[in-house]
Amino acid sequence: MAGTLAGKVAIVTGAGSGIGKAVATLFAQEGAAVVLAEWNRKTGAETGAALERQGHRVLFYETDVSKGQDVRNLVETAIRRFGRLDILVNNAAIQILGKLVETSEEDWDRIQSVNLKGVFLCCKYAIPAMLASGGGSIVNIASILGFVGDPDLVAYCAAKGGVLALTKAAALAYGPAGIRVNCICPGDVDTPMVQEYFEKAADPEQLRAEVSSKYALGRIASPEEIARAALFLASDASSFATGTALVIDGGLTSKCY
Repeated sequence: MAGTLAGKVAIVTGAGSGIGKAVATLFAQEGAAVVLAEWNRKTGAETGAALERQGHRVLFYETDVSKGQDVRNLVETAIRRFGRLDILVNNAAIQILGKLVETSEEDWDRIQSVNLKGVFLCCKYAIPAMLASGGGSIVNIASILGFVGDPDLVAYCAAKGGVLALTKAAALAYGPAGIRVNCICPGDVDTPMVQEYFEKAADPEQLRAEVSSKYALGRIASPEEIARAALFLASDASSFATGTALVIDGGLTSKCY
């Protein structure tokens, strides 16, 4: 039986682990040909090989989304291999802890270059390809930290707030041409990046329990739960949704105190 994304071609950035890996896997299972964009050659190649062994149409392409030529090559390679582009999931991101005054210019620039400029570049080169294919869907992975603040993640918050604004502007610009642009705003997700954050604590399990207790559901999300939201926004099931921010945060931002 054909999947939800049968006949579609998707690019997923940061596809070697975490949310990106879960999205790439689900999209492939739903019938899409998937280009896995990932700067980490080891995790990207491993994810691509695993999906190929399962019989899916996938291609791993080593990509630094902060570099325009890398992204341009990524999109051109996707078109050469699969003939079209219908879906883009901008997931690649990094996280560096630091309050405002403590954040170095280098750390600020690196986070903005990947987390915000990377989204801009991927959209810039993917949109013309989508126009040539008759339209498409872009899903940006933002964060609840685009809405609320974390004093120890000032650069990350600023970048994710920028992704929210970029999503709305792009949706307005390209909606008339049949391209929908939405974003997902997760809370904490059980990814290698979040696991690394926990492991830096004196008692990682205590910190995990403390963070989980802040959520109405008593836990943080799995990457697969965010992937299912991305599938909804990428597919025709969300055909009238554009310019929106889908908050998937287990109730975290529902309370004041």
